[in-house]
Amino acid sequence: MKSNRRNFLKKGLPSAAGMAAATLFPIDMFGSTATKPDAIILPKENFAKPKDAIRFSVVGINHDHIYGMVNSLLEGGGTLVAVFAKEPNLLKQFTKRYPGVKVAKSEDEIIDDRTIQLVASAAIPIERAPLGIRVMNSGKDYMTDKPGIVTSEQFNNVKKIQKETNRIYSIKYGERLANPASVKAGELIKAGAIGKVVQLIGLGPHRMRPDSRPDWFFEPEKAGGILCDIGSHQCDQFLYYTNSKEAEVSFAQTGNFNIPEYPNYRDFGDMSVRSKHATGYIRIDWFTPEGLGTWGDGRTFILGTEGYIEMRKYVDIAGREGGNHLFLVNQKETKYFDCSNVHMPYGRQLVSDVVNRTETAMTQDHCFLATELAIKGQEMAFQLNQ
Repeated sequence: MKSNRRNFLKKGLPSAAGMAAATLFPIDMFGSTATKPDAIILPKENFAKPKDAIRFSVVGINHDHIYGMVNSLLEGGGTLVAVFAKEPNLLKQFTKRYPGVKVAKSEDEIIDDRTIQLVASAAIPIERAPLGIRVMNSGKDYMTDKPGIVTSEQFNNVKKIQKETNRIYSIKYGERLANPASVKAGELIKAGAIGKVVQLIGLGPHRMRPDSRPDWFFEPEKAGGILCDIGSHQCDQFLYYTNSKEAEVSFAQTGNFNIPEYPNYRDFGDMSVRSKHATGYIRIDWFTPEGLGTWGDGRTFILGTEGYIEMRKYVDIAGREGGNHLFLVNQKETKYFDCSNVHMPYGRQLVSDVVNRTETAMTQDHCFLATELAIKGQEMAFQLNQ
């Protein structure tokens, strides 16, 4: 025992002395201490009235995302003409929000109306691709909620008809296209703020409240599955921020950990994607605890060769109010951006694309590749917790 105690003292005393001595060195020798970043509240921009205008209608309102889709088109120069929905209760909510809209008697009434240039839909996911094919074949453009396509068979059919008709098939990946922080991140990356982007990590947590969800939500063959559905957001962001034109899925896995009453549903999924110059990791879950003040702490990390960006899109648990938080760290500075006032251009760009036959909102190749990655991830996923 004496020998062990003597050895401990011999080793411990120099270590303690070293620790004490270390406090005498300048902090800069080991790296600067964490400091509060410069806070920038981005001002609201004033935009002239959109130059282009279209007439559009809605078929299918099974997800509340339809309201954001319609609002973006209205702000972009669109005029809402008509709506068709099978569900009276959903239709009542929609017409209350947009009291001047005409209620069509059938889907055909809208499809056959030659004065309508675009149809928007947030129907049950399995119904979105067949509807889009009908819309494109009628000579109209199509805007759908994600997942805009839920199987490889649907994907091949949609691509074929889109190529034949040369119509627009636009999937609204809202976590980028409808989020101010995401828009600002794109601007910073294009300006070279973090150098060449080499990796993206996208986290998409959600709160599970089964009683608030329709029956089809828990049926993967109708809803698309967790990676095909929510994961498509992250696939879109990976392609966009890394400027990848080609990509593949490295691995994928899903599991049901917490809702045994729905054995076919998956409440967790993650996957990895890669291009020739960048990698991406995607994690989706339905485990947001009730203690959080919003439905999910969605976060995106973008790593570049000269710095990195973190977005906290919906909440900052460190205490900043609201959402749309962006942090930038590079070789020159550390900054925090409140992006709440950033303009989201998707609606205006899509209206312009319909009129001018351009691809400013999103290229068709990008739209298809993002959903193809998500579908492949879903279809190849290893089943956890079986």
